[in-house]
Amino acid sequence: MSLSLSAEQPATPDAADDGVWLECIECGETFAPFEDVRYTCDECDGLLEVRYADLPTFDDFEGEGVWRYADALPLEEGVTTQEGATPLYEVPRLEDSVGVEALRIKHEGMNPTGSFKDRGMTVGVAVARELGVGRLACASTGNTSAALAAYGSRGGMETLVLLPAGKVAAGKIAQASLHGARILEVDGNFDACLDIVQELAEAGEAYLLNSLNPFRLEGQKTIGLEILEGFRDDYGEFPDRIVLPVGNAGNTSALYKAFRELVQAGALSEDEVPKLVGVQAEGAAPMVEAIENGADEVRRWDDVETRATAIRIGNPVNAPKALPGIRETGGTAISVSDEEITEAQRDLAREGIGVEPASAASVAGLRKLRAEGIVDDDERVACLTTGHLLKDPDAAAAAGNDPEPVPADTEGVLEHLQNE
Repeated sequence: MSLSLSAEQPATPDAADDGVWLECIECGETFAPFEDVRYTCDECDGLLEVRYADLPTFDDFEGEGVWRYADALPLEEGVTTQEGATPLYEVPRLEDSVGVEALRIKHEGMNPTGSFKDRGMTVGVAVARELGVGRLACASTGNTSAALAAYGSRGGMETLVLLPAGKVAAGKIAQASLHGARILEVDGNFDACLDIVQELAEAGEAYLLNSLNPFRLEGQKTIGLEILEGFRDDYGEFPDRIVLPVGNAGNTSALYKAFRELVQAGALSEDEVPKLVGVQAEGAAPMVEAIENGADEVRRWDDVETRATAIRIGNPVNAPKALPGIRETGGTAISVSDEEITEAQRDLAREGIGVEPASAASVAGLRKLRAEGIVDDDERVACLTTGHLLKDPDAAAAAGNDPEPVPADTEGVLEHLQNE
């Protein structure tokens, strides 16, 4: 199955259920969507994508939030807490500083549990309910566990999360805990957690809701749809480029799929598709390595380290979908240092936008691309920020100003202010 922008809409196979089916991106094998639990192809173990007989155009969307785009999703309704419809912030000072014609920040930290993962879970948990599974599970650097715990609880389902011990921000563990998930702290990194949870899923012990699950990425497509509609409404045209952090590469894959479907539906021309730019931390950059080397697959990094915990991933499972997305749109991938990430986090904070470190990687990457002359000054750019500042309060405190002790009287406070 070709993942090119020019690929034609596939014929509807016998396996389709109400115009929806699963298809392998490697061998093209098709499967019914809701008869059996599967995450990869039975024939070749390739990644699966959800396909549709009827693809919508912008005129078919109505309402607000993720389920505004129900015609582009596998079910008509989900397990929902009113996710989506996140702000597309203007940042005039940052726009001037970076030096582009327009810069907008799509802040996914404004979702109900504070990250973009809610978009995937509203669809994924609904599909789990459709399949009749009992226990949900995920490996997580934090945000996935928080979202799965919340949506699993909302759907009345048992939830199990595997986290790398000592590597997850406190705010995220607190969310998973309060929403009632069973939390297993694994003596290993995220990729080890994912290996284990995949084996549990294959043994039928749980329903996997990491981004290997093709239904979860369907909800994440709606980020791209909202960005396109927001730019069209504000500027009369679509963005030239979307810059986003990369961990497991689910969002890169999902946005590219959204754009491919719009092209196939005739709602978007190929030259209107925004360039996709993936940004990784220098200590966890296997996707960047693959793009720079012209490789067709990523090399797993067993040792990864960055303060941007949400993208501390050495083996992005969605690389086979994301690499074509970057290349077919004329985009690129770039790595940034932890210091550059922290500075970008401060830049966003000065505009009143609070994000966790991984989110700020997109702005750090855009700055670096401008400095290298890869992004032009006449471009309209959207930067995706994926998680809220309070997801990682320790990192926020370290990046911000230190408290200043003062006496408990007005005169002492004034004297302190005057002696700065």
